Order: sequence, then structure tokens, then C-alpha cells
Amino acid sequence: MSKSADMSPPPEWDDDERMNFLFSDFKENRDVNTTDWDSKMDFWTGVIVKSCKDRGIVCVSLQDLNQTFRRKEKSPLGLATVIQCMSRCGKIQRESEFAANVDCGWLSWGVGLLLVKPLKWTFSTLLGSRGVPLEESFVVIELVKEKATELLRVYRSSDFASCSILSFQELCALSSDVCADESTLCMALLQLQRDKQVTVSLHEGEKIVKFCQLGQDRVSPVSDVDIGIYQLQRSEKLLGERVEKLGLEADKCKEEARTLLREGKKSQALRCLRGRKRVEKRADNLFAKLESIRGILDRIAQSQTDKMVIQAYQAGMSALRLSLKDVTVERAESLVDQIQELCDTQDEVNQTISSGVTSADEDIDELEEELKSLLEESKPDSGLPEVPANALRLPGEPSLPGSGLLNSLPAVPRSQLCVTAEQLEADLNQLTLTDAGFQQKKMTLPTKGLESAQ
Repeated sequence: MSKSADMSPPPEWDDDERMNFLFSDFKENRDVNTTDWDSKMDFWTGVIVKSCKDRGIVCVSLQDLNQTFRRKEKSPLGLATVIQCMSRCGKIQRESEFAANVDCGWLSWGVGLLLVKPLKWTFSTLLGSRGVPLEESFVVIELVKEKATELLRVYRSSDFASCSILSFQELCALSSDVCADESTLCMALLQLQRDKQVTVSLHEGEKIVKFCQLGQDRVSPVSDVDIGIYQLQRSEKLLGERVEKLGLEADKCKEEARTLLREGKKSQALRCLRGRKRVEKRADNLFAKLESIRGILDRIAQSQTDKMVIQAYQAGMSALRLSLKDVTVERAESLVDQIQELCDTQDEVNQTISSGVTSADEDIDELEEELKSLLEESKPDSGLPEVPANALRLPGEPSLPGSGLLNSLPAVPRSQLCVTAEQLEADLNQLTLTDAGFQQKKMTLPTKGLESAQ
């Protein structure tokens, strides 16, 4: 890469194998190797845009690119193809066509840096031809838009923001940190004029630039009022410079008179003092005129503020008229009366509902009391003794709560059984006889069955 180029080289710049491929020309047919073709195109497109951004410019030419990307005494062979491809994609545009797309008033500037030439070499010819003129200038659309946005920001943050019109020289001084040269400034102004944020015209052979003010969507054409304000501002600036110059001249006369007086040249010192008085008198006259101009500018600024307020009032009045289009005093009174009647009706309904609910609650209480009394009267008489309250418990056992039922049962007999041994033996014999009879009866049943079978 050229040493004069104020930009950092890409990472691949020291890789000879990679750079040999990138410096080679493109194939005639992209379909032969789409991947390599696209890789090479993406590399050079990004590098071109980055180099312009690093140098602060928005226009490039093939000659400039060949010099910028020169490596080991060689220049890339495919930069013409890169320019054509970027043109097809809309990333760059010929400088003449870029200017021609804006109002024709710009074309009458006669600025040599704009290269506005007859459009004999059309854009379609550029895209279809392998040859790209070395000195033909192209605008990088992405970068010129960035410059235009930055230029507008710088103007609105400067002391000139209160002045809608600036001279081209004043704008050059203001944008020196944004635009590297006058050509870049012109391109940025062309973009702003395309965006309707700036308009440029000639006044007494001087280019003047009018910016769109805050709160406006687009800039208005330069009017006689704008020219009058611009002339007053110019006069204020010139008078201020003259008053300051006269003040310095008066101070100089005073110092000369002091020096001459020290040297004993009294008559010459008096002449210097007379000259100082004349200079101060002229300065006072100019200062009075300067104050008059400043007063006029203040009144104009106040009138513009009043105009904005009046426009705001008019817009508000129109909106209010539209919002009250179908509203009248009679209709409003009728609506209020209807609303009042409905509110009264609703109060009456609420009162009626509340009273009905209260009486219903009272009837329910009375019915519950009556139902309870009926239940008590309709209890059946079972005739059973009441359940004793005392629970049954053993002797010596402490009473437990709820043991009344057990205590009401009859006592368990505690006397011994009077059974003799004779009675027990008689019962045993009886059981034995009964068992013997049963066994004998059981043995006789099969014998009868056999006899009947014989």
C-alpha cells in the first residue's frame, strides 16, 4: 500500500500468497468459480470504502485506487471490475450523475472540483464496458450520506445556528474539521440539498447556503426577507470589525501622544490627541449604527417568534374548531339535563332495591323463629326412659364424665352358685346315655339297608 495513504493496511497485506490471488484479474465469467470471484469482490469493496473513510474523502477514481493500493511496485488488476460491480449495486455513482440528480441551480456554480461534464458517457455504458477512465471520479454513497449528516450536526451546534443563511466561505471555515477539502464539502451539500435540508443560491456573485431550521421538515426557498436578514447580518459583522479597528487606532494614537510628550514634542502630541478624538468620534457614530442594526435584527427575531406563536395558535384554533364541530350550548344543556334525570332515576331505583332487601331479611328471620318452634312442638314421645346422666362404673372406680348410662344398669349378681356333686354326676350320666343311644341308632341304619337290598 502506498506510504502516502493515511490508512491502516488490511490484515492480508503481508500474506504474499493471498495478495497474489487478490491482485490478479477477475475471470471473464463469474460462474467459473463463484466462491473465489465473490471473495475477491467483497475484499476490494470493503477495502475501498474503508480507505476513503480513513482519509475523510467521499470520491475516488481508478487512478487514485491504483496508487493507493500499490504493493511491491504492482497495482491490482481487477479494480475496474470492482468499480463496475459497485456501480451496479448502487454503492458508488459518477460524480457528474450525482450532481445532475439535484436541482439544476447547483450545476451553475462553476466549481471546478465538481467535474460536471456533459453526460456523453452514460451510466449504462459504464456498466457494460470493461474500460473505466482513470480520472473519472465516483462518489461513495454511504460516505457522502455520513458527511452530510455530520455537517448538519456541526452547523446546528455552532454559533451560526441562529443564522439561516451562511456564506460559502463561512461554511468552509465551519466545516474544516468535518470535510477534508472543498470537494468533499460540495458533495455533502449536494446530498443535503437532495434531502431538502439545504438550498444554495447566488447573491451578488457570492454563493450563500440556507439551512433548514429546527421544527421544519424541509428548507424553504431563499426569499427577499432572507436576503434582507443576511445583508443586515453582514452589515453588523462589517460594522463590528470597523468599530474594533477604530478602537485599536485610537489606542495607538494615545500611545503615540504619550511617547511624544515624553520626548518633549508637545505640539505633535496634541495633533495625535486630536486625531484620537476624530477616530473615537467615527467609532461612536459607527457604534450607534451598529446598535441600530442589532435592534432591527432583534425585532426581526422577535417577529419570527411571534409568527411561530401565531401559527401555533391558528393550528390550535383549527383543531379546536374541528373537535367542537357538532357541539352547541343547547345540545350540551340538553345532555346535562338528561344525565341529571337518569341520575335521579338511578337513585330512586337504588333506594327501592335497598328497602326491598331489608324487609325480605326481616321476613326470613320471623320464618326461622316460627320453624324452630314448630320443630320443638312436633317432637314424638317414644315412651322410653330418659338416658341416665350418670355413667356405669365399677366399685372404687372414679366417676368419669359421660358415664351416667352405665350407672343406670342393674347390678351384677355377686353370690356363689349352689350346685352339688350329685347333680353334676346325674347330668353327666344323662349325657352318656344320650350319646350311647345315638351311636346305636347310627349302627342299625346300614344293616336295614343291606337286608332290603337282598
